[in-house]
Order: sequence, then C-alpha cells, then structure tokens
Amino acid sequence: MANLRALVRRRKAIRNIRKITKTMELIATARFKKALDRATEAEAYTQKIAELAADLSKNAGEVSHPLLETRATVKKILFLVITANRGLCGGYNGGILRTAMARVRELNAASMPFTLEVAGKRGINYFKFQGVPRTNEYTHFEDKPKFEEVDAVASRYIDLFVSGQIDQVVVCYQKFQSISKQYPVIETLLPLSSVSVETGKKGPTPATPAAAPPAGAGVDYEFLPDASGILGELVPVAFKVRLFKCFLDAAVSEQIARRVAMKAATENAGDLIKDVTRVYNRTRQANITKEISELIAGSEALK
Repeated sequence: MANLRALVRRRKAIRNIRKITKTMELIATARFKKALDRATEAEAYTQKIAELAADLSKNAGEVSHPLLETRATVKKILFLVITANRGLCGGYNGGILRTAMARVRELNAASMPFTLEVAGKRGINYFKFQGVPRTNEYTHFEDKPKFEEVDAVASRYIDLFVSGQIDQVVVCYQKFQSISKQYPVIETLLPLSSVSVETGKKGPTPATPAAAPPAGAGVDYEFLPDASGILGELVPVAFKVRLFKCFLDAAVSEQIARRVAMKAATENAGDLIKDVTRVYNRTRQANITKEISELIAGSEALK
C-alpha cells in the first residue's frame, strides 16, 4: 500500500503543477494580445517616420544631421542586449544571449572597445556569470514598456553619439515577425543611415518599406522655416521610436515564448497524469488480485 500512497501523492503534485502552468499560459495569452496590439500599432508609425526622415535628409541638399552621419572609423560601440526579467519562456533568453555573446567575442577578438548595457535580469545574471562588465543595467522594462522610459535611454544614447563618445549603437533583441516566427537579431540603430541601408534585407527590421520609391522621385519638399530645424526635430524622434519598437518586439516575443512553453508544460503534465494513473490502477489491481488469491488459499487450507 505504500507504493499506492506514493503514486497518489505524485499524481496530486502533478495536478497542482498543471494548474499552475495552465494559469501561467492564460496570463501569457492575455499579455501577449495586449503587447501584440501595441507592437502592431507602432509598426506602421515606426516605418513611416523613418522613411520620412531618410527621404527628407536626401532632399535637404547640403544640410545633414549628426545622427545620420556614418563615421569612417568606429572607435567605440555601445552594445545593448534586451532580455526578460523572468524565465519559464522556453529558449527565448537563451537564443538572445547566445547571439549577444557571440558578438561580444567578436568584438574582443577584434580589440574593438565597447560598452555593454543589459535590460532584463536574465541577461544581467548571465553576463555577470560570464565575467563581462556592464556599464548600465535595466530591470524596469516589463511586458508593457513605456515610451517615456525608452525616451530617457534613447536621449542619453543621442548625447553620447553626438558628443563623439560612441560611434555606433547596436541592439540585440528578439525580433517579432509573426506569431509563428521570432528570432534573435543584432541591429545597428545609430547612425540612422545604417538602418536605411538594411531595408532591402529580410533579417533586421526594415526602417523603410522595401518597395518604397527612391527619394525625390516625383516628390518636392519645401522646408519651413528651414531644413536643419525640421531634421533636428524629426531625426531624433525617428531613433527613439525605432528603439521603442525594439522593446515592443521583445515584449511580444517573450509572451509568445512563455505561452508556448507553458502550453507544452500543461500538455506534458496531462500525459504524465495519465501514465501515473495507469500505473496506479495496475498496482491496485495487482494488490486486489493478490489479496483474493490469499483468501482463496486460506479457505482451501481450512477445508
């Protein structure tokens, strides 16, 4: 009977785990829908404002903006890695960290100076274990990143880039392409001209539509009061929105990964409950058969 009690306790424990994983799956589904709506709403705006900034910069003549200038020699890179604060989301954090660590090794091998900033407790703990120094750590970006929070980080990046303290801003995050496809990517967000060059590729998120007409094709711009003033307002906003979109994509991808992982855990728990129940029934039947055999043997002995 001790074996039966152990099976009953095990089945009860698995049922409790299944309740937890099912609840987490439902929570992840609700958060995913909200995050997906925010990312979808920001997608069109992000692409349009980046397209407009690139188009205006090409039609502004000799007027340019510091954020659009590609520097001939890259002396220092700012590398931002976006991960999750929590686990239980399958290979979400692992894929990002492997991709980011590969880039860190490449930079170290090339003796390229860089500063590493990490968003998310999982990434912070990983790089701390690997012994990679971090200049800044962020843990306040949850599944609902706010533009005000990203704006503060982006403004600091702009100041560092304009002052010449850094020459590139590179971000590693989980790109959301569709509900069934998300993958870790590394994108260069500053200078902004490097983003527009990648628009024809299928890897990183395009800053302008691939089928967009060439700048100035049938479009004449009149700058009031002047081109430098308009670019001075528009280009920083384009970078801030682009960085904000990276955090939105990361939030959506995290919830999708957690939803899939919890659904798989719930299904596995259900299969395990069936297996334990089957073993319990067989053991119970064997014990009953054994007791009946003993009773029959005892009655035969009394005759």
